[in-house]
Amino acid sequence: MIVCNILGVPFASITPEEAVSKIISFLEGTRKETVFTPNPEMVMEAQKDNDFMRVLNLSSMNIPDGIGIIYASRFTNIHLKHRVTGFDTIQGVFENMAKLGKTAFFFGGAPGVAEKAAENMEKKYPGLKIVGIADGYFDEEKEKKIKAEINEKKPDLLLVGIGFPKQEKWIANNIKSLNVKCAVGVGGSFDVMSGSVKRAPKIFIKFGLEWFYRLITQPSRFVRMLQLPLFMLTVIKKSVFKRK
Repeated sequence: MIVCNILGVPFASITPEEAVSKIISFLEGTRKETVFTPNPEMVMEAQKDNDFMRVLNLSSMNIPDGIGIIYASRFTNIHLKHRVTGFDTIQGVFENMAKLGKTAFFFGGAPGVAEKAAENMEKKYPGLKIVGIADGYFDEEKEKKIKAEINEKKPDLLLVGIGFPKQEKWIANNIKSLNVKCAVGVGGSFDVMSGSVKRAPKIFIKFGLEWFYRLITQPSRFVRMLQLPLFMLTVIKKSVFKRK
């Protein structure tokens, strides 16, 4: 697998279809794999959080989720040609899992969100088996119960949506002790799967403008969105420095 390094974070140079196939191969393998979906905001967070950077570098695969990642790769030796969104990748994985009889566990979201997401996904992909659900609000005692349930149900795929960098660190710290084949950090995907949050219209997705749709529908995200130009400026600066 060809890897493109952007500000210290490795990204798989992969098509959406290849990403789905890779995760399915993880589900059929014998190792415990981790998959993350870094976007520019996450890459910037890793610049100041060494533990987060370490976790992203230890993953089995980081897929380029975010048009900014694709643009940034043009300043490296390996140009990423395909944006691979985490949400669409998981949808493709579900479609294959339904045919293969593989199981999944949903962990994250507000109370009731993961349940509705599981219900919707099982209706959308007949044959898909969601064997366990847990919301993302937990203390130490509840966390122990969640881990115990995961190990009891032994899902092939564990989806964790408790926000970055918490979800990636949680996966990295617990993957060895969990009876799962592959764990994926999915951010707010349960909200979209449940229908509580609407995804950007297809035209925005096609042109990589989901970030803009989120901004105009959620103006409170403005401060977070400032990370995008800062990300590109940092990439360009590093690129110029290397050439010198």
